[in-house]
Amino acid sequence: MTTSRAATALALVLLVSLHLSPAAAATDAPASQVLYRTVTIDGLDILYREAGPKDAPTVLLLHGFPTSSHMFRDLIPALADKFHVIAPDYPGFGNSSAPSVEDFDYTFENLANVIDKFTQEVGITKYSIYLMDYGAPVGFRLAVKHPERVQTLIIQNGNAYDEGLDNDFWKPIKAYWKDRTDAQGDGLRSLLTLDATKWQYTHGVRNVETISPDTWGHVQPLLDRPGNQEIQLALFYSYGSNPSLYPQWQEYLRKHQPPTLIVWGQNDAIFPAAGAHPYKRDLKNLEFHLLDTGHFALEEDGATIATLMRNFLDKQVKQ
Repeated sequence: MTTSRAATALALVLLVSLHLSPAAAATDAPASQVLYRTVTIDGLDILYREAGPKDAPTVLLLHGFPTSSHMFRDLIPALADKFHVIAPDYPGFGNSSAPSVEDFDYTFENLANVIDKFTQEVGITKYSIYLMDYGAPVGFRLAVKHPERVQTLIIQNGNAYDEGLDNDFWKPIKAYWKDRTDAQGDGLRSLLTLDATKWQYTHGVRNVETISPDTWGHVQPLLDRPGNQEIQLALFYSYGSNPSLYPQWQEYLRKHQPPTLIVWGQNDAIFPAAGAHPYKRDLKNLEFHLLDTGHFALEEDGATIATLMRNFLDKQVKQ
């Protein structure tokens, strides 16, 4: 018998002795192992990361611009020993389908509809939602539509108040909402460059050496795909649909009082701390933390956020 055949035979003997089939051995993984899966929603392939026991409380992680579920790559294993964690990529982002603007209407209403159908397809009916940046208008739409499903909110630089948009970053985008011309749109293309992406990750951090270049190294090639700038410009315009819904989202908070954890990078120039404080007006069960970091707070303070989340979820969600 050759060495390779002997090794194969030994492996089969071990599998039999452990009462495992080769197929089971190939698919079984520790609960904390992050799995990369895809489901089809309305003809779109939606990639998602998943880890943790499926009978544990679920945390739905909703990413921001211009990243994807990649932003949660370290948070997921930090929670997965005792929580079921799931993080999808929106259409046009990460490794999900990215049809052209002619083939898919890139609005926040449509992104929310896809993620709503995604939650049904993967079978999660109760969850805490992590809202970050674009994740806020997606997640608040879910919460208003299905308040009975939301157990808690974790809000990290996710806006629901006019005060959060009252800054210089939003002035050219607000101008685009009022006048959707090619000239106005072309003026926003600078927000899709490598320099702008690096700035989002590094502005406001305590120590830039803690920020991995793998972040913009992952994001920028996706932004640079043919047709993706048009996708992002469509969503810049669609963001203008969100402020008119803020009163509805705030009413949801006042009426349903979801236990909420705020972990906010206070040096964020896009969604500054001015957008974090108004949550205090509407929420009674609120744990509030401003962190000395920037927009992508997980990059510098991921361990702190994971600890705060674990403690918060332990108190607020039945195991």
